[in-house]
Amino acid sequence: MPHIPGHAPRRTDDVVIGPLDLPARVDEALAVQALAFGLGADEVAVRRQIVLRHMTYPGARALGATTSEGRLVGFVYGMPNDRTHWWSTVVEPYLRARGHDDWLDGSFVITELHVHPRHQNRGIGRALITSITDGAAEPRSILSAIDTDSPARGLYHSLGYEDLARQVLFPSAPMPYAVMGAPLPLRRR
Repeated sequence: MPHIPGHAPRRTDDVVIGPLDLPARVDEALAVQALAFGLGADEVAVRRQIVLRHMTYPGARALGATTSEGRLVGFVYGMPNDRTHWWSTVVEPYLRARGHDDWLDGSFVITELHVHPRHQNRGIGRALITSITDGAAEPRSILSAIDTDSPARGLYHSLGYEDLARQVLFPSAPMPYAVMGAPLPLRRR
């Protein structure tokens, strides 16, 4: 696997954070996401195609958290935001209504971040998101998260992400999302 600048492997707890060939390990990654996010087989099949398509986009990259045995227990992937991508077209009206649609330009979007439930609350999610954004050329980062008080939103707030729009409705999503943004580099503890 090629070295990605700013992505030297880091140890967190009993795992190593480093570059991930996501297309080659997509099924392992989606198994983690299914457990962390409560997805069924049909949703995993849809997301598999989305992940594989996303990883063909310019600047898309992924990091994984692997155990010493090589088991994937967490992953993050993202890319420079593009206003023509589906996610941007959905969130743009919500951001524009709040005067924040400029966040769609010059931002690195965190597309997915998931950690296996048995490995949560150990700093792995924090290490994944800070490692991937440390290598971003963009001056800021954006993401969406389910719009509830949750450990994930608490993590994002602690890193400097602020709510840019709330109650964002994605087609077929059962719950509203919040769009969050933060200047880079992300705030450390």
